[in-house]
Amino acid sequence: MINKDIEQKLNLKNVKPTSMRMLVMEYFEGINAAVSLREVENHFDYSDMSTLYRTLKTFVEYNILHTIDDGTGKVKYAKCIEGCVCATEDLHYHFHCLTCKKNDMLDRAKYTISYFT
Repeated sequence: MINKDIEQKLNLKNVKPTSMRMLVMEYFEGINAAVSLREVENHFDYSDMSTLYRTLKTFVEYNILHTIDDGTGKVKYAKCIEGCVCATEDLHYHFHCLTCKKNDMLDRAKYTISYFT
């Protein structure tokens, strides 16, 4: 994603587009999965853990990311869908694969609750 697009997305959410925030936003724009803080840290080899954590916390506060409890005991972060304000009507399912250990968001339009009962 082009830096101007990322900068504009952050500005629209009233988040100051610092270099680290733009890098983290670009990272999440490139994946379609929920990831842990450790996975984000591993992607940014030379970044400070506390800076990354504060960036993720800010993104959650401003509805850029949301947190997920996938049953592993570790908080995971995923990109909010367009227009999400993290209200009840924005809830959706995430699938945790026991084989590859990845978390993917399930598209609400493709699945109904009957698949999970």
